[in-house]
Amino acid sequence: MPPKTTLKSPPQPARKSARKSAPKSAPPIDRYPHIHRDFSWHVPEHFNMAQVCSRRWAQAKDASKRIAILADGTGVKAAQHTYAELQTRANRLSHALAGLGVKRGDRVAIVLPQRFETAVAYMAVLQMGAVAMPLSILFGPEALSYRLQDSETVVAIADENSVEVLCSLRQSCPSVRHVVAVGKHVPAHTLGWPALMKGQPATFDLVNTRADDPAVLIYTSGTTGNPKGALIPHRALIGNLTGFTASQNWFGFDPFKDKAPSNDAQLPLASKAVFWSPADWAWTGGLMDALLPTLYYGRPIVAFNGRFSPQTAFELIERHGVTHTFLFPTALKAMMKAYPSPRQQFKFKLQAIMSAGEAVGDAVFAYCQEQLGVTVNEMFGQTEINYIVGNCARLWPARAGSMGKGYPGHRVAVIDEQGRECAAGEVGDVAVNRFDVHGTPDPIFFLGYWKNETSTQAKYTGDWCRTGDLAFADADGYLWYQGRADDVFKAAGYRIGPGEIENCLVKHAAVANAAVVPKPDAQRGAVVKAYVVLAPDFVANNPVFALPSGQLDVDKLTADLQSHVKGKLAPYEYPKDIEFVDALPMTTTGKVQRRVLRLQEEARAAQASTTA
Repeated sequence: MPPKTTLKSPPQPARKSARKSAPKSAPPIDRYPHIHRDFSWHVPEHFNMAQVCSRRWAQAKDASKRIAILADGTGVKAAQHTYAELQTRANRLSHALAGLGVKRGDRVAIVLPQRFETAVAYMAVLQMGAVAMPLSILFGPEALSYRLQDSETVVAIADENSVEVLCSLRQSCPSVRHVVAVGKHVPAHTLGWPALMKGQPATFDLVNTRADDPAVLIYTSGTTGNPKGALIPHRALIGNLTGFTASQNWFGFDPFKDKAPSNDAQLPLASKAVFWSPADWAWTGGLMDALLPTLYYGRPIVAFNGRFSPQTAFELIERHGVTHTFLFPTALKAMMKAYPSPRQQFKFKLQAIMSAGEAVGDAVFAYCQEQLGVTVNEMFGQTEINYIVGNCARLWPARAGSMGKGYPGHRVAVIDEQGRECAAGEVGDVAVNRFDVHGTPDPIFFLGYWKNETSTQAKYTGDWCRTGDLAFADADGYLWYQGRADDVFKAAGYRIGPGEIENCLVKHAAVANAAVVPKPDAQRGAVVKAYVVLAPDFVANNPVFALPSGQLDVDKLTADLQSHVKGKLAPYEYPKDIEFVDALPMTTTGKVQRRVLRLQEEARAAQASTTA
């Protein structure tokens, strides 16, 4: 049986008055205190992600009609796959993997984009009690080799984008006994997906995993040193659900007329919710914030195998009737710049937008409200402790630029270096306690870093798990992100957080995206430098910023951007230097890699000092 959580329904206004006075983006009553106080965890001793995400829906009467995956992509015909099909395929793959020697606890690498087979692979591995190891198709040979060796992966499943690279790594990764090729191209010494599945039984006995058993091994981005493998238990999905449900505005529930669910029997299964996110299913944002929770609630999720673009995003939302989504701030900025008035070209019925990875900023916040008709719910979490802080615009007021508050079930605080809770307005480290407000263990926590007990212990101060992200809490308990601890810097004695400056720059019509880093300076230690990506066709549409040749007048636009920031922020925050670039270095999860730019500035400064 799936886990139960207890969440008493807040006092309900009369339906008629609620419809008049409570638009879905701005409820008149702040229900947060009630929800957070009354929530309690109920984690069963035995629990398996695949059982609650696929098997139980495949056993329902409508399993052959209930859509699980809406597969779409560049150059392919869209197709629908039911929960019955998902489970049958997973059962066949589980038998095939068992035949290849995969046992409980073994690591199986999944190097696949968003597609139906990816969901099948996760369900198959998880129901065997093996450990799924997501790997991005964007990884090069070195990144793949390190993770395969460190994890001692036994089988890798990949499509045409990665299968050749994996084959080339077989000698350096001796633990990888088999490579399974998904797609038409099956290189020598690999196993083809269709042939592997052929003749396998359509049923499979679930391995009765404990809630604390490992389910997923996800490697962090490795901004300092080698990437670390975060080992995620099956119970972490339970810990994820309150944040997912809240950030998606109750994901099909109407808090003004439906009771908050206390068990699965109360789920409104007739809801027409459809989920989509461009977040790669190889990362926490795509796997734990999109694929698994959507399947947990028995809803369809769009699997789009192709490159993101603002046009593609709006077309998918329109074509599939997407109601709920997770969009990175970078994606929302691009959509805002490309389509300032999207309703003139697209029809959509969005009910919720969650955003995470970077601060949204008030410009994007206003765009979502005014042009998309939805108040964006910012969320904060990380691989080790995901979905811990955020907003739910339908149940408590969202504040533009705020990370939100600790989601139900999580005791979140801003702490200092000694582990003491900071006063309102004081910047510190965002942290989560091992125990909720009732003293019950929080199921969100990872088991530890793979073969790295030292780093695991360093993550904690007593019962507080540190995120390494800085914020302050206001008097009402809302958290305000101040950046990664290693992104904040001092310039001329002033403490600079890049997020506020980047948000200010994006408000200028010329700027599609921006990243702020320190530039070494002999007199002041550092000055503020901004890397700026121009909005599409800005120069063509604004000839005042063009030279006679038609090229960008860099000096003129630089001065205009500096004046723009000076007029909105403190004098010491405006960028003394601006460099225009075609693109910013990004992680595969959509975060700007400021560290890359910071190191570039340090290297340039060192080179200049040697040639002076």
